[in-house]
Amino acid sequence: MGDSELVTAADAQLMQGLAQRVTALRPDLVNSDATYGELAWNWGKGHACDGESWLRRLWFSGDELIAWGWAQLPHRVRRSDGSVKDVTSAYLAYQVHPDHSELLDEVIDWYDGVTVGIERTVMPGIADEFALKRWAAHGYETDPASLGDTGTWTQLNERDLNDLEQPVLPDGFRFHTADEAGPQAVVRAHVDAWAPSPYTAEAYEGVRRTPPYRGDLHVLVEAPDGTMAASTIMWLDEVNETAEFEPVGTHPGYRRLGLGRAMLLHGMHLAREAGAHHMTVACLGAPGHPAARGLYYSVGFRKFTRDAPLIKRAPRSHGDGRPDWQDRQQQ
Repeated sequence: MGDSELVTAADAQLMQGLAQRVTALRPDLVNSDATYGELAWNWGKGHACDGESWLRRLWFSGDELIAWGWAQLPHRVRRSDGSVKDVTSAYLAYQVHPDHSELLDEVIDWYDGVTVGIERTVMPGIADEFALKRWAAHGYETDPASLGDTGTWTQLNERDLNDLEQPVLPDGFRFHTADEAGPQAVVRAHVDAWAPSPYTAEAYEGVRRTPPYRGDLHVLVEAPDGTMAASTIMWLDEVNETAEFEPVGTHPGYRRLGLGRAMLLHGMHLAREAGAHHMTVACLGAPGHPAARGLYYSVGFRKFTRDAPLIKRAPRSHGDGRPDWQDRQQQ
């Protein structure tokens, strides 16, 4: 077992390997930020700007990774409109192989140890009953802010790649790959869709260098005026013959034209040609976020599983420096 260190590119690839093994065995137990594609996207776009706030610990059986924790500590995010967002809580992405579930308590203890005095969040999968019990035993509770109509929990959607419709774009629009469009257009497309966004040319270069990124599986839709109006990346897991859309975005000035639907169908045809037989995509699952969910349902996706957002509040201190949980223990 390694000590806490900053996450490296080699670590991310080890984590992706565990994602592939768990996907083959129990895909419902792959956590939302621990999928093969999500790990690639998060590492690729974020390590240059946020990597100094990322700690990890790895657990091995021989040479094989069987559990990991990736703690994202408080940090500052600079966005495309010049604004700055201070992230004041910690978040844990993690995965434990189902055959080694007893390691989860060590993962939790490690996370608590590197986030003392900080509010902590985590999102285990709703299907992992063992994990939910262990997190509760360590003082983690359902995060009420995440469960309302506009909550931030996510659901994973899936479909097979049989019986695909043909994509239809409005007149004058056309598909491109990232290889054809070039880096500047790719970055602009993402920032326009997700503004304000911290995405930069440096972030995209990180994505391009992260396996299994392929420019021919990164699709954009060009509008008649030359604007890249929509874009998505497909991450192909050749071992499990599955692919994942992450991210998917449309320029606000070009929404409700059917671009997203056509792009997803086109992307699924490309993924199938590349060897995938199965496709996944995540979206916000709360009732107040129907747009993306409706889009994915319209092209054949259906809910597979969801995450369960948990929180552990930072202890409040009294004037004498004692946290309030000490008072509760003394009552």
